[in-house]
Amino acid sequence: MRADLPLSALLERHSTPSRQLGLPAPDAASLQALLEAAIRVPDHGKLVPFRLLLIQDAAREALGQFMAVRSAQRNPAAEAMIEKDRVRFSHAPVIITVIARPRPNPKVPEWEQLLTAGCVCMNLLHAAHALGFGAQWLTAWMAEDRPLAEHLGLAADERIVGFIHIGTPKMDVPDRERPALASLLTEWNPPTR
Repeated sequence: MRADLPLSALLERHSTPSRQLGLPAPDAASLQALLEAAIRVPDHGKLVPFRLLLIQDAAREALGQFMAVRSAQRNPAAEAMIEKDRVRFSHAPVIITVIARPRPNPKVPEWEQLLTAGCVCMNLLHAAHALGFGAQWLTAWMAEDRPLAEHLGLAADERIVGFIHIGTPKMDVPDRERPALASLLTEWNPPTR
């Protein structure tokens, strides 16, 4: 990390594939700090339209077994995918599930509340990187799977917006090519009459 630049943690952050994450996991103090940083997000109306679910230790394998059953129910012939889903949560030692729970509010639309939950996901990635860990934000079909949501204890009005896998990178992961800012940025000026 370039300590000479205040933005270096943001400029150098990149995802580490979950299968490349291993031990050591964040210790209790690091995990607490990471989670405290994660919930410092823009929150119009102070609705706190999110919550967190920690999955670690043996719970990862138990979740993998459930995922394999769900995967087989979805597509019994896809043996390779069933096995992939079985081990999906076994690589990173810590998984933080970010759950959106939008609140009815006439001034704060649901989409804005979902963005708040998304900011929690992004803060988790930044906090993990700042503490020297790797992380990856994943969703896939399981984020939309109602039986899984119920298995994890989500209420009917809650939804998963991300599984954030956190651990120590097993190898250096090269940064991917990023789009040029010039291709994304325009400046608006009022039309001339």
